[in-house]
Amino acid sequence: MRILFNRRICSGHARCNEKGPDVYGLDEMGYCLPRSPIVPPELEEQARDGARNCPEGALTIVED
Repeated sequence: MRILFNRRICSGHARCNEKGPDVYGLDEMGYCLPRSPIVPPELEEQARDGARNCPEGALTIVED
């Protein structure tokens, strides 16, 4: 599983981090900063939850 992140449309709601704290970090301004584009199997559910909760749709999950 991979995460595609569109920084241009992220508005900094931090819902991704709330739902997937081990997958999605936040920068110093509170905007999404994925910890890694590759998601290990044990964190896949957090990655999905965080992406689903992004109001702008800035996160896309790619199932490999």
